[in-house]
Amino acid sequence: MKYNPNEIEAKWQKYWAENQTFAAKNNSEKPKHYVLDMFPYPSGAGLHVGHPLGYIASDVYSRFKRHQGFNVLHPMGYDSFGLPAEQYAIQTGQRPEDTTRVNIDGGVDKEGKQIAGYRKQLDKIGFSFDWAREVRTSNPDYYKHTQWIFIQLFNSWYCRKQGKAFDISELVTVFEESGNALVEAVCDDNVTIFTADEWNSYSEEQKEKILLQYRLTYLAETEVNWCPGLGTVLANDEIVNGVSERGGFPVIRKKMTQWSMRISAYAERLLDGLNDIDWSESIKESQRNWIGKSVGAMVTFKVKNHDEVIDVFTTRPDTIFGVTFMTLAPEHDLVAKITTPEQKAEIEDYIEKTSKRSERERMADVKTISGAFTGAYAEHPFTKEPIPVWIGDYVLAGYGTGAVMAVPCGDERDYAFANFFKGHNGMQEIKNIFANVDISEAAYGSKDNVEIANSDFLNGLNYKEGTKKAIEKLEEIGQGTGKTNYRLRDAVFSRQRYWGEPFPVYYVNGLPKMIDAQHLPIILPEVEKYLPTEDGLPPLGNAAVWAWDTKQNKVVNTDLVDNVSIFPLELNTMPGWAGSSWYWMRYMDAHNENEFASKEALAYWESVDLYIGGSEHATGHLLYSRFWNKFLKDKGLAPTEEPFKKLINQGMILGTSAKLLMANTFVVSDSSGKFKDEIIELPKDIIHSHRSKIQIEDENYFEAFRKKIVSLALDSKWVELFSSFDTIDFSHSRQYNIPIDYINQNWIVNIEEFKKWEMFDSIFGKAEFIEGFDLLADSEVEKMSKSKYNVVTPDDICAEYGADTLRLYEMFLGPLEQAKPWNTAGISGVFGFLKKLWRLYFDDNGLIVNNDEPTKDNLKSLHKTIKKVAEDIENFSFNTSVSQFMICVNELSSQNCHSRAILEPLAILVSPYAPHIAEELWSQLGHTTSISNVAFPIFEEKHLVETNKEYPVSFNGKMRFTIELPLDLTKEQIEEIVMKDERTQKQLDGRTPNKVIIVPGKIINLVG
Repeated sequence: MKYNPNEIEAKWQKYWAENQTFAAKNNSEKPKHYVLDMFPYPSGAGLHVGHPLGYIASDVYSRFKRHQGFNVLHPMGYDSFGLPAEQYAIQTGQRPEDTTRVNIDGGVDKEGKQIAGYRKQLDKIGFSFDWAREVRTSNPDYYKHTQWIFIQLFNSWYCRKQGKAFDISELVTVFEESGNALVEAVCDDNVTIFTADEWNSYSEEQKEKILLQYRLTYLAETEVNWCPGLGTVLANDEIVNGVSERGGFPVIRKKMTQWSMRISAYAERLLDGLNDIDWSESIKESQRNWIGKSVGAMVTFKVKNHDEVIDVFTTRPDTIFGVTFMTLAPEHDLVAKITTPEQKAEIEDYIEKTSKRSERERMADVKTISGAFTGAYAEHPFTKEPIPVWIGDYVLAGYGTGAVMAVPCGDERDYAFANFFKGHNGMQEIKNIFANVDISEAAYGSKDNVEIANSDFLNGLNYKEGTKKAIEKLEEIGQGTGKTNYRLRDAVFSRQRYWGEPFPVYYVNGLPKMIDAQHLPIILPEVEKYLPTEDGLPPLGNAAVWAWDTKQNKVVNTDLVDNVSIFPLELNTMPGWAGSSWYWMRYMDAHNENEFASKEALAYWESVDLYIGGSEHATGHLLYSRFWNKFLKDKGLAPTEEPFKKLINQGMILGTSAKLLMANTFVVSDSSGKFKDEIIELPKDIIHSHRSKIQIEDENYFEAFRKKIVSLALDSKWVELFSSFDTIDFSHSRQYNIPIDYINQNWIVNIEEFKKWEMFDSIFGKAEFIEGFDLLADSEVEKMSKSKYNVVTPDDICAEYGADTLRLYEMFLGPLEQAKPWNTAGISGVFGFLKKLWRLYFDDNGLIVNNDEPTKDNLKSLHKTIKKVAEDIENFSFNTSVSQFMICVNELSSQNCHSRAILEPLAILVSPYAPHIAEELWSQLGHTTSISNVAFPIFEEKHLVETNKEYPVSFNGKMRFTIELPLDLTKEQIEEIVMKDERTQKQLDGRTPNKVIIVPGKIINLVG
């Protein structure tokens, strides 16, 4: 009976689907275990073999937990809103909802492309997902609840004193009874203090404006990353080297009125929570750095000849007397107000240049020093001396207050700035306030061994004493106070896109109003164009039906807006992370129409026990998810403070790319001295490879290359010289990736097939080859990507070898958390292992499993494997489990083992990794139910306890034979047995040994 993976896998995938084998119950007597994958964004490119790595690992773990008796929730869905789908729609004239649906379900798109579909690709790999709970964030029945959560955030405020969120109505009650003077809330910095009488006298509109300063989601003018090419705001992690990750368009800093989330309210809880979760230290540290807690003081500097003040947060108030200048972020509101007429042009020019650099670029660039003097001066709080005010792009408007009190003697960046502008109008001499410290060459940034000098009442104090004293004095004069600050800024929540969750918001006199929850979802309308409108409004500005009728409580035609009963709806949409910030809860109760999940379901599943996904989400997604979870906990909706107990970041599977070089410029030299390093430019490119330098050593190839250059040369003077050049430099060559489909195993390009490539004409169409010689591509291991033409699809592997082979091979490649290169050549070895496993159960005539009593060696091989596999899965060391399977099957094969007592538990052991073959083996062994819930074999230590020892028997130190003896024999008993052995007698040939050395359990040596 032959192993036929395609037939077996189709059979069992159908069985699992029809019987809902992996459906989890929301109430079970079994203990629960929730295993979650970061759900994919469904692009038209589909899955490559790198994508399933984490899914296979989570599936192995989920199946193992079922074998251990757990009720396992292992769901899957799609993060289906986002910018890529919208851009694809714009480029191809398709609706993003259509392309998204085809990308998930498969089919033919408008361009006639056959799309495999994520669902079909995932099913072919045999995952034990509970598909009955599938979610798609772009479905109205899902984003209805995202809109509801947004409304809860809008209707909440954060109390610092109690450290949690409360309903906004409770804050209104406080305002009505006692005003806001004693309210300890996270709110805007510019809140005006009012009494209860004043609050009660305000109009409803005034009250709404004040409440916006306290709400957990609010409208504010914010500095954003604006991408004109995409017509939208981008998050920091969507920008690479100053351009958009999607499309490579320039990004500028711009002020816009945006919805924001007051995530900063949860900064301390986000930090504290890291102590309670099982995540890698590197991911925790990334989050700590992003939150960026700093303890110090807020200091107020008055601006000379102005009513304005500059508030500065500093971690070193002890250095207050060392302030030499001040630096504002170029975007700071004060810049326009305090800049003198003489400096206006320079300042405006600098601001314009800075707006083209992203915040990430500005933070990362520590080498470039730039700035401009405003012409204004601040006043030192104590000495009243003037301090010049500059702007510099190393200061960010959103971090702290967007202003820095520069103390060059104690900060390297301030030191470099002061020295760079030394002698410039508006830059003073650096003040040194450290005793016995030389700052002539560098700043002294350490807090240790500090003695403050030249600092009035701080003289002689150390860092801690000085900090405390400085804060006391600042508070005495009303120009400062102690404060804890965070780098974490409120998250911009608006996107100028179409393909995203609509806000449940309409506007009355410019103020936002929430649509009542009973009327949700507010469904994304159809539009003809997905680009911003001609006057710069977001794409929803193109919608013909996008206004809210407050009498009928429904969306109506936009031209009916009368601002009496029909009002304009919000034109922005929510960002991609809106739907992904709570999706794990929806899986708990995916079909609940009234709630995002019932209290019963939430109470049962609580939180995710194991979360697996890529490290690229170390800050953004994980921070936002933790924030939303904590907020929902405050509202009594989420049962736990943290959403994900354990997190594992799988490494990347890398692809092997094929590289070719092409050039029309070469540097040539002649060893006789006629010419050296002459640059030759040709009218056509020559295609060559990285190995051309090696090939040039072949005289025939070199001559052909030279003739090709000569034949393409236009300048006759070069033709005369070309006969003598004997070296070629390829430093001007340009590198291109080409599809690996056109490369053979020796990395030789199939040129005729290569010319048929759809991209050939646009890249290489006018180039020339070196005729008569192989064209060698060079290989490079890098990220597997469609753009690098190095993608291997799981569909192809499954078709040729089967899904079980793919699953085992991906786990076998190396440790889960490490990056590892894909090598299709290695997969045949894993396929061979499965065939060898099959032959333990079957021969050509059918099943050969018997009821023979297992031998001691059979049991030893099995129980070694039980122990190893259980430990490995719990430790996520999947690669070593696969190695153990191979060892076990080899041992059982050599032992000619076909015992049911061994092969039944072996099938269960293999089941998490290779579930299809395991199901078939289990069925063929006579079982009528799925193997998936059969108890995991119990490890018995006794089968690994050695009772015998194979001793090496040596004569004068040279081993001559071995003998197996019980381990409980005494030295005397061992010696008696060995001396009577015929082989010993033959070696001694009648002699009596001088000494017999015996170490029980180790050696036997006869000397003399």
